Amino acid sequence: MTCSVLSCRIYICMTANTKLKVPQRFQVRNPTPDPSGSPSTQFPHCFPRNFQIVANFRFTGFLNPKSLVPPLPKGQTTATGGSYTAIPGHEAPRGSGASVRTRAEAAGRSRGAMEWERRLRGRLAARRAPKKSEQELKDEEMELFTKYYMEWKGGKTSGNTSYTNIPRFYYRLPAEDEVLLQKLREESRAVFLQRKSRELLDNEELQNLWFLLDKHQTSPMIGEEAMINYENFLKVGEKAGPKCKQFFTAKIFAKLLHNDPYGRISIMQFFNYVMRKVWLHQTRIGLSLYDVAGQGYLRESDLENYILELIPTLPQLDGLEKSFYSFYVCTAVRKFFFFLDPLRTGKIKIQDILACSFLDDLLELRDEELSKESQETNWFSAPSALRVYGQYLNLDKDHNGMLSKEELSRYGTGTLTNIFLDRVFQECLTYDGEMDYKTYLDFVLALENRKEPAALQYVFKLLDIENKGHLNVFSLNYFFRAIQEQMKIHGQEPVSFQDVKDEIFDMVKPKDPYKISLQDLINSSQGDTVTSILIDLNGFWTYENREVLVASDNDNTADVDDA
Repeated sequence: MTCSVLSCRIYICMTANTKLKVPQRFQVRNPTPDPSGSPSTQFPHCFPRNFQIVANFRFTGFLNPKSLVPPLPKGQTTATGGSYTAIPGHEAPRGSGASVRTRAEAAGRSRGAMEWERRLRGRLAARRAPKKSEQELKDEEMELFTKYYMEWKGGKTSGNTSYTNIPRFYYRLPAEDEVLLQKLREESRAVFLQRKSRELLDNEELQNLWFLLDKHQTSPMIGEEAMINYENFLKVGEKAGPKCKQFFTAKIFAKLLHNDPYGRISIMQFFNYVMRKVWLHQTRIGLSLYDVAGQGYLRESDLENYILELIPTLPQLDGLEKSFYSFYVCTAVRKFFFFLDPLRTGKIKIQDILACSFLDDLLELRDEELSKESQETNWFSAPSALRVYGQYLNLDKDHNGMLSKEELSRYGTGTLTNIFLDRVFQECLTYDGEMDYKTYLDFVLALENRKEPAALQYVFKLLDIENKGHLNVFSLNYFFRAIQEQMKIHGQEPVSFQDVKDEIFDMVKPKDPYKISLQDLINSSQGDTVTSILIDLNGFWTYENREVLVASDNDNTADVDDA
C-alpha cells in the first residue's frame, strides 16, 4: 500500500490475510482504482486521495501508525512470514551509501509515524473531553486574544500582574431580612468609632498640652498674649505625646503666623485651633453613631434621634416640658434640612452639618449664662421655638392642627398678596388643601431669611409661574398687580408697573436684559428686596419710603446722642 503526503512516500507491508473494515459513513464515493487491477477498498475521506492498495489484506479497527515500517530489501520476508511485494518503479537501494540513505529515510518515516500518532491521540482526547461552559470559553478567548495581541504588538507582558486584580470598591448593604449581616455591620462600625475616639485628646491631655505651651512661651509678650517660636513649638510637640504629633507641623505653624516681627504664633490661637479640631472629630464620631446606613449622611429620622438625645445635655432647654420635645425636635431639624438639603433628597451629609454654623448655634445652648438677646436670635433656643410654635397655634383658628390659605393670610403683618399665597398652596406639600407644621416651618424659614440662597430658591420657585427657570416681564407684572390692588384697597395711589420693573432690572443687572434667573438674584445681593416688592405690600411700602425711613432713623439717633 502506498501513501503519498506532501511529496513523501511511505511503504506499508501487511499480511495478505489482513482486511480493512471501513465504516459506511467514511466510504469515498469515487475511490481511486488500484493499478494492479484488484478491487480497491474504499477508505475514510480523512486519508489522502492517492492512498492506494497494493495487496489484499484484512484489518479490523483504525490503522495503527506503529504498523508503518520501512520497506524490506527485495526477497526478504516480513516478521509475520508474508513476502515482500515490490512496487513498480521503486527498487530497493544497494550499496553502503544506499544503506545510509535507507536508514535516514527510515528515521524520517519513523518521525512521521510518531506525528500521525500524536495527532490521532489529540483528536481522540478532544472528542472525549467534556464540553466547556460559556464562561470558560470566554475566558479562554480573552486569554488567547491577549496573548496574540501582545505578540502582534511586539511587547512583552509585564512581570507585575496586579493590574488584572481590580480592588473591590463597592460593598452591598445588607438587606432588611439579613439580620446577622446588619448586626455585624453595626458592631464593626461601633468598634471602629471607638478606636477613633480613643485617638483623640481627652481633658487631661489637653490640660497637659496647655501647661507645656505656657512653659515654652517665647518673650516678649504682645500685650497679655503669650507667643511661641518655631523652635520651642517643635520641643512642645516632642514632649506632648504621639496624639499631639499631627498638630505640630510646619504647615499649621505657618497657617497661624500673622506678621509677628519675631516669627512667632499666639499660644492661645494655637490651643483654640487644637480644641476646635478635637471638637470637630468628637462631633463627627457622635453623629456617625446615628448614621444607620453607614454612608456618611443622616436621614431626617437619624437627626431627630440625635437632637432628642442631646436635649438633656443643654442647660438652656431645661425649662421645656417633655410634651413639647417632639415639636422642638421638628423645629430644629427643619432648619438643617431646609438649608442643607435644597434638592429635598431627605438626607444630609455629615460633613455639611459640621461645616455650617447650625451645630455651633445648637451647642451654644450649653452655656448657662447665655444672654437673652442671643437666645432670641438663636433659632434653636427655647424662646425661639416657643415663638414659632405659638404663632402657628394663633393662626390655627379652627384648632384642627392645620392651616388653610385664609388662616395663613394673617401671617406677619397680614399683607402677603393672595396671588402669592395661591402659589404657596400650589407648590408646597399640603393635606386636603391645608398646611401642616413642618411645611409651615419651611415657609417661616424662607420669609425670615430672604437673603440666604436656599430661601431665595424657595421664593423663586413660587414666582416662576411658567416653570421656565427665569422671571420675565409677564411674571413680574402678574405678581405686582396684586400689590397695586392692595394699594387701592388701602386708599393709596397705585405705582406704575413700568417704573417698578425698570428699578428691579437695574437692581439685579441680569445677564439677559429680558429675564432674571435665580443666580442673578443671588449674585445681585438684592434678592430679598426684589421678593419683598413682589409678594408683600408692607415690603413694597418699606422699599418705596426707604429714604424717609433712613432720615427718620438718623433723627432718632441724633436725639439719643443729645440726651
